[in-house]
This record gives sequence, structure tokens and C-alpha cells, in this order.
Amino acid sequence: MTIRLGEDAPDFTAETTEGTIRFHEWIGDHWAILFSHPKDFTPVCTTELGYMARLKPEFDRRNTRIIGLSIDPVSDHRNWVKDIEETQGAAVNYPLIGDADLTIAKLYDMIHPNASGGGPRTAVDNATVRSVFIIGPDKKVKAMLVYPMSAGRNFDEVLRLLDALQLNAKHAVATPVNWKPGDDVIIPTSVSDDAAKAKYPQGFKTLKPYLRVVEQPK
Repeated sequence: MTIRLGEDAPDFTAETTEGTIRFHEWIGDHWAILFSHPKDFTPVCTTELGYMARLKPEFDRRNTRIIGLSIDPVSDHRNWVKDIEETQGAAVNYPLIGDADLTIAKLYDMIHPNASGGGPRTAVDNATVRSVFIIGPDKKVKAMLVYPMSAGRNFDEVLRLLDALQLNAKHAVATPVNWKPGDDVIIPTSVSDDAAKAKYPQGFKTLKPYLRVVEQPK
């Protein structure tokens, strides 16, 4: 199936390193980040999983749950996490989904629909299984990122993107290029000048009729 922004994230039941979950129920009233990996015991993914373990307190502060997926069984995940802790200096502190039959990878359009699970897998087989999905408490997909096998993901950027999405959800503002928390934000064109003046009595700057910036709401 094709995943689109603004649509419901597909629900599923899966075995994880922390037991069986039903995805939407596991999300609850939190935000969620689902990030996938092509195979256990692979170098780039080992570094990514360790870094996400170190970042988890930042996601916790943002009411966001994180969950990884790899297209191998949970029994392999339990051995892999030992390597991750040894080499990355951080123990995996979030669930990892087992997806040996590729059910969830296909459900989220992470892999070619004709790919088959089990048996030896090559880099070509796994090429598209490096995705990130940010999902809101309403269970809708808010953002998606897809990376190639050779390039490690920038999870600091995922955190920044999450901040922008949460700010938009709370205050209905947009963020400009390279925005960081605390920077000025953009008033959407759907908001009239009169409405903007009422909402932002401290004032805002009009660079063009369609480009108005204001201090980030608290």
C-alpha cells in the first residue's frame, strides 16, 4: 500500500523485544516515531540504534514514543542489542519489532511488494527498508523520511522536525528554512492580518504580504 501524509498510520499487531503490541494502542495519546532497519547485525543500523537510545530522554520530554523495526526475528534482535551496547555505549531502551516475514515492511511501503521473507538476504533485497515515520496522537502520519543503505540517518534532524510538527499542531504556525527551537516562525497565509494582530498583540514583521514572521509562541 502507499503511505500518504495526513492519512491514518496502518495499525498492526507485532512481537517486539518488549512483548506483543498493537501499534495504535501502544501509541496511546503520545506522538510516535517508527524507524526501520533492513537487517540485524549491520554496521550503519548498529550506530543508529545506539544513538536513538541516547536520544530517548529527549523524545520522552516531547511525549513521544520511539520504536524500531528490523526484518529479522525478535530472537536475533535480543542478540544484536548486546553488540549495540558494547560498540555504541548505550543500551537499547525502546522496543524493536520483529518482522521476519516482511508484513509490516510491506504494510508501510518500506520494501518492494514482491520481496519475500526468510532465507539469506542481500543489500539489494533490503534496499528500501530505511524509513522514518512520525505519527501524531491522532494516529495520522505527520512526516516520512527514506534513506539509502549507505547513509546513516540524522536523528538530530528527526528531533528538530518533531519540534516543528508539535509547534505547528499547538500554535498553527509554520517554520522557515533551518529553523531551530526558539527561532522566529512564519504566520501561515491562511491567517488574515487582522487575525494575526489579534493573535500576536506583540506584533509581527511583514516581509511580503505572504511572508510574515513572528517570535515563536511559548
